[in-house]
Amino acid sequence: MNILGFCGSLRKESFNRKLLRSAEKCLPEGVRLEYFDCCDVPLYNGDLDGERKPEPVARLLESIRNCDALLFATPEYNYSIPGVLKNAIDWASRPAYASVLVHKPAGIISGSIGLVGGARMQSHLKQVLSSTMTRVYPSPEFLVPQVQDKLDAQGKLVDADTAGRLKKYISGFVIWAGRVSVL
Repeated sequence: MNILGFCGSLRKESFNRKLLRSAEKCLPEGVRLEYFDCCDVPLYNGDLDGERKPEPVARLLESIRNCDALLFATPEYNYSIPGVLKNAIDWASRPAYASVLVHKPAGIISGSIGLVGGARMQSHLKQVLSSTMTRVYPSPEFLVPQVQDKLDAQGKLVDADTAGRLKKYISGFVIWAGRVSVL
């Protein structure tokens, strides 16, 4: 199984980028995680959304098409989805009801320096993904409040409770994604 990972932050030292790397370490044998960097994807513009897409958009669509599942690790910005991630989803969601996102299994994890761990963003992201017919892992949210206290200086997840919860979430997600991707 190939999982395509998206970080909703452009920051090189993003806590959610580190959380995505921690998730990769939880993957069972035979499952790999590739990362897609959204920094070069231009803002969605219907004038550019023709037969020939901008090169970063073509890479985005091909990457999603070729993966078995998606894993989003993203912070919450102003109670919602970071613009860079929403923009990538807007590009990938075309054409409606026949895009590369249709029926693609997806998981969502989030870390935040605040106390809610990205819960409001996850609610919004689930709503957006449902409009694209993306299948979202039906489990309790994986939230990491005060994520800065759960990672060491090298970005390693050092909080035992969070690490255990992440392992359980990723394990369940992989099993679920394997089941729904054959439907």
